[in-house]
Amino acid sequence: MAESVVREKLKLLPDQPGVYIMLDKEGTVIYVGKARVLKNRVRQYFQNSPKPAKVQAMVESIADFAYVVTPSEVDALALENTYIKKHKPKYNILLKDDKTYPYIKVHTREEFPHISITRRLKKDGKYFGPFMGGVNCKEIVDVAAKVYNIRTCTTAITEKPKKPCLNYHLGRCLAPCAGECEKQEYAKRVEKTLSFLSGNYEEAEGILREKMARFAEEEEFELALDYRNKIEMLCRLGQRRITSMPKDVDADIWAIASNGLYAVISVLVTRGGIMRGSRNFSVDAGAGERGDMLMSFLTQYYASHEIPHELIVGEELDDELLLAYCFRRTGRNVTVTRPKLGVKKELLAMACGNAEEYLEKSVSAIEHKNDMTTGACERLKELLALNKYPKRMECYDISNISGVDKVGSMVVFTDGEADKTQYRRFRIKTVEGADDFASLKEVLLRRLNKLGSDEEERFPRPQLIVIDGGKGQLSAVKEIFDGLRIDDIDLISLAKKEEEVFTTESTESVRIDRRDYALKLLQRIRDEAHRFAITYFRNLHSKRSLSSLLEEIGGIGAKKRAALMEKFGTIDKVMQASEQELASAQGIGKELAAKIKNYLNNLS
Repeated sequence: MAESVVREKLKLLPDQPGVYIMLDKEGTVIYVGKARVLKNRVRQYFQNSPKPAKVQAMVESIADFAYVVTPSEVDALALENTYIKKHKPKYNILLKDDKTYPYIKVHTREEFPHISITRRLKKDGKYFGPFMGGVNCKEIVDVAAKVYNIRTCTTAITEKPKKPCLNYHLGRCLAPCAGECEKQEYAKRVEKTLSFLSGNYEEAEGILREKMARFAEEEEFELALDYRNKIEMLCRLGQRRITSMPKDVDADIWAIASNGLYAVISVLVTRGGIMRGSRNFSVDAGAGERGDMLMSFLTQYYASHEIPHELIVGEELDDELLLAYCFRRTGRNVTVTRPKLGVKKELLAMACGNAEEYLEKSVSAIEHKNDMTTGACERLKELLALNKYPKRMECYDISNISGVDKVGSMVVFTDGEADKTQYRRFRIKTVEGADDFASLKEVLLRRLNKLGSDEEERFPRPQLIVIDGGKGQLSAVKEIFDGLRIDDIDLISLAKKEEEVFTTESTESVRIDRRDYALKLLQRIRDEAHRFAITYFRNLHSKRSLSSLLEEIGGIGAKKRAALMEKFGTIDKVMQASEQELASAQGIGKELAAKIKNYLNNLS
């Protein structure tokens, strides 16, 4: 867009809060920002004032901009986060590794609460965590079961007593389902469990030591060793307690280090005065101040993580906005602290040290990653004379055996990295026999028909489509492109034997040096498409085999086969299942489970 047109659009900006979207000459979103006053914030980018190098590079790439007015700045912050996740703009700071951590949950709304491990937080129980940095949740749950006999199963407890299960006989459960425990006694055990999970390990450690000594006297040395390992685990957890911090402090401590090109954001997680762990995130430095970068990162992070009662930071942020965002997410007040003295100041210094050290050690790794991802995308555009930078690449593969269980896969790389949330699978519907060309055409036709439809939101338009194969596969797909009159998506194929790249612009192949990151990127997406297709095919094939096998066992009709397939998925998992696990499938029961187990044991 001409500079004069941009100037005219600047005059029309409202003095309201909202989100602004910067676009390059190809219409690609390169930056998303929020503003308390759109008119003031957006105009700053186009003023002749000194700017950081990254901001200046972004401004020089702007060909157009758009904006969305929102009711408040908090709404703008939430919308900004949504747009960043959707478009993954080049100049925004991005949370690429959105890994969630396990929590231990006590289902306190139940009459006889059970304990479980989860990664999803809901308002339906008491949660403890997150557990990170080498802590094994299963071991902690195992201690709770062995010490306090709280149940770990999801068995419905009804007025009609059931037979006690193995856990009861092993001393791991009080069997409330069998009427072996009064409600009041069980409630006491739950209270002790809650105290234990809150970090009060002394009573549990004492009980474990008693049991270890008893097993050692009885020469049950394996059991004694197991209890000793659990005691050592509790000791390690106890060492994480921050002695000078109150036990009721739940806080995340945040720090950021940046060299202008790259940044590292570090967090220390404390719950109940106990250090749960730490994490370092390597990111490209965004086009903004450190405080703005951290603010943007926090909204992305807390979109899928628990928000504690306190956030300890060293950077200057818009506290009022951050607190309003947290209140909207949690419905409770959160505190933002910039400590000057004491243990919190020491923890902040530790987080800052972690970030600085990680940045210093990981710069070369970050640069290598950029060479393998965004740098490789730029190289592909140059080497293959692509119309656009291939921000979204899609690759397709077909898998079958003799035409049976034919499947297709679509994998997506965004900015050179696998974007598994966008992967899709296709069951071939119209092709008879093992015709890979026809199968490929069916998959591409079904996918490309979504462009311009109501489903384009879930299936965004790619800049590049990669086909696994040579000229034949490329020609087959080109027919689909021509029939749908698609001319704004680049199409190439990669032939595996010589790793030749074929394009629609030439009959000759393009040979890329095998050491070039551009070729390595094509190989990664091709291999990932093949892996994804094979995995889907094996799944379907094993389910079909399982269904066929179960037909041979008398007393198992279609509904019961479906129930077993839904619960276990593959024949391997059915064969590994215990009678109790088989019986838990809908409609199976103990007698039929024993019959299935006996039949499968004879097979193996």
